[in-house]
Order: sequence, then structure tokens, then C-alpha cells
Amino acid sequence: MADGTGGVVLCVDVGSTYTKALLVDLATATVVGMAQRPTFGTGDVLDAVEACRAELAGVDGRTSGAEVLACSSAGGGLRVAVVGHEALVTAEAGRRVALSSGGKVVGVVATAGRVPETAVSEVLGHTTPAEVDLVLLTGGTDGGNRAALVDAARAVATSGFDGPVVVAGNVDARDEVAEVLASQPHVLADNAVPRIGVLAPESARAAVRAQFLHHVIAGKGLSARGEELARLVQGPTPDIVLAGVELLAHGLDEERPGIGDVAVVDVGGATTDVYSVVTLDAERSDDGLAHEVVAPTAATRTVEADLGMRESAGLPGSYVPTTDEEYAADEEIARTAAATAVRRHAGRSRVVLSPEGRVVERSGVDLREVTLVIGSGGVLRHGRPGVAQRVLGGLVTADDPEGWQLPERARIVVDERYVLMAVGLLAGSRPDVAYRLAMSLGTESSVESPRVGA
Repeated sequence: MADGTGGVVLCVDVGSTYTKALLVDLATATVVGMAQRPTFGTGDVLDAVEACRAELAGVDGRTSGAEVLACSSAGGGLRVAVVGHEALVTAEAGRRVALSSGGKVVGVVATAGRVPETAVSEVLGHTTPAEVDLVLLTGGTDGGNRAALVDAARAVATSGFDGPVVVAGNVDARDEVAEVLASQPHVLADNAVPRIGVLAPESARAAVRAQFLHHVIAGKGLSARGEELARLVQGPTPDIVLAGVELLAHGLDEERPGIGDVAVVDVGGATTDVYSVVTLDAERSDDGLAHEVVAPTAATRTVEADLGMRESAGLPGSYVPTTDEEYAADEEIARTAAATAVRRHAGRSRVVLSPEGRVVERSGVDLREVTLVIGSGGVLRHGRPGVAQRVLGGLVTADDPEGWQLPERARIVVDERYVLMAVGLLAGSRPDVAYRLAMSLGTESSVESPRVGA
């Protein structure tokens, strides 16, 4: 693919409140300009994109004809309802797939032991298009009982929900499920849990992304030029950011290696999101450790909807601190949100007694080998000097007395210019540029030095 007009690309995040645009020089793999505009200033999100382009054209004349690569969380992002059979297996697997695909999980339905129609109607029976954008349907291992998935599909089909459905269950039930869902848009992906103890999210994740672009971005009325917007948007913003984190952690090849285990803490106004890409611990499969029904994956995203800087704290979204006391209070909210969200993401490692004797029981994602913690969110980007260390510094501990699997020796940096978003957008078409841009995060010394992108 060509490098774009004049060697620059415009990477855009069409957010729910603001649209942010980075102008990336492809020759140097650097950010040469940044602009921000209200997403719904005129009612058409493409107007915000063009306003950012116009501003950056004043910085670099090459901007006017530059290719645009975009991601979006506008209009509420991607709201996913997960329907599975067993709460601890397929429903949990579906929840993880939805989160790693950039979705906001608005409901999880487990049909085991219940009438499927009754269980599904609790989430879908009275929904509107604004409440659920997509249903992710899971259930059964490959070669197992087909009935659960087919029954769940019937329940979805009769619930009144007419949006897209991604099916990621027992592949032997494909034909029956396709017949049941024939009257509404659906995609048959590979099974997210092909067998117990295995989570294979890639096919379902790609299907969710495709349905997001076709039915959400093009169909939500975000722009009068919906088809044009759909061509620009590569995926949900969280999905694109996770792709950027994966590239930073893993690199491209032996000549272009990654930096190792990485965690990102995004403290937002409504939620606190944690992303991690880690090397899976081979010991989890040893006999000395408790086994997990749904296996961990290297790349994970969790969203804590009760840990926002504004909504959860009872503050208006427009609130901006102005005094030292207000900044200190904001930092305390952020510190609490970050600490709670990361602990929920990381889980614990502890010795428990079982019929087999003493075993190590683990939950969550083991972050102990994380080498870099990247902070994100307005409280970190616009706070007082040293805010990142005060908010995130307590997350790095060599020996947590309660067994939380927190980073032990990580450095802390701030993604000041939304670089991870640009890395994720460039990763598919221009991986070398994305890699070099990612390394600007990985080589930043610490928060004691100038911030990333400053």
C-alpha cells in the first residue's frame, strides 16, 4: 500500500466526546501534529474529522491529502450482550471475547438449568437499539451436544432483537443455528471454546469487529455519510488500542522484537480500562496448580464501569479541577480507580488446600513480569507534574502481602499523545512504521523524564 500523500497519515480516534487526530510522518515514524475537536459539534462526526484535518494542515501542508485511518467509540461504542450455556465456561469465554474485541458488555446470559427464552428475554426482551448493538452467542465444545446452542439461538431469534448476531459456539450446530437465525444478520465464527480449557478468540473477535463496522458505524446515524465513515473506521477504539499494545509487547520478528509484558491503565470519565499483553505462564498447566475452565489468553482487556473519574464519583462530565485541592482530590479518585481496576484484572496467586493437598490457585492475569505500565486518560495527561507516579506508582510492588499479581519491577510512562491508538491503526497496513512508533513508548525512561510525546 502507498504511504499516503506526501508521506503522512492521519490517525483518528472518533471518541464519544472528542475526536483526536494524530499526523504521523511515515519516513520518521513520529507524530508531527495533534488536533482535537468535539465529536458531535455539528451532529456529524465526519465534520469533526475534517476540522482536525484543517487544523493540522496549518501545521503541515501534506495533511490536506493525507490518508485517514480511524477507530471509533462514538455513539456509545459497541454494546454487546453475551449469551452462553454455562456461566463459568461459554458465557465467561464470550465475555472475554467481547471485551478483547473492543466491546462494552451490557449483559451476560447463562441458559444452563433455565428456559432459554426466559433467560434471554431478561436482557434482550425489552431492549432498544441504543442498549444492545450485537449479540455474541456461545455454547458447547466442538463435537458435543448441539441442543444448547440451537435452543439459545431460538431464544435470541424470538426475543425481538433484530440486530447482528455473532455465533461462536459448537461448530457442529452451525447449519441448525444458521437456519434459526436466517431472518436476521448473523456471522458463523469458529468456536471460542473448541474444547474445555482452551479459549480461541481470534475468529470471533474478527467477526465482532466486522459487524461493528457494518451495523454500528454505518448504521447508527453518526454521519450523513455513513458509508464513507465505515470505510475510514478500522474497528472499535479499544480493539485498536489492544492491537497497539500487542505490537509493543511482541514486536514483529526476531530483528524487531517487542519489549515484553506490558500493561495499560486508562482512567476515563466513565470507566477504567486495563489492557495487558503477557507471556502465558506454562506452570498453569502443571499438576501443582489449580486448573482454569476457561484458559487465559496473552492479550486481555477488562472494563470497570463502576470506576470512572466523573460518573462514579458523582461529578459532572464537564468538571475540570482548577485549584491544588481539587487536583489532589482528582488524583485520589484516580489512584483508587486505578488500584481497584488493576487488582481486579490481575487477580491473586495463593496457596489453598484441596483434596490433592496444597495447590496454588490463581485468578486473573499474572502481571508480575510486566516491564512497562502505560498510563492513559485525561487525569494523567493534563494533571500536575508527577501525577502519574502518584496515581500509578503504588501498582508496582515486589511482594504484595495479599497475593495480588501486580507488576514487580515495571517502569511507568504516560501515553501523552494517544500513540497506542496510532500504532494499532498502522499495524495492519504499515507494520514497520507502527513498530518504530511503538518503540517511542517502550524506550521512554520513566515518568520522571519528559512525558511520552511531549
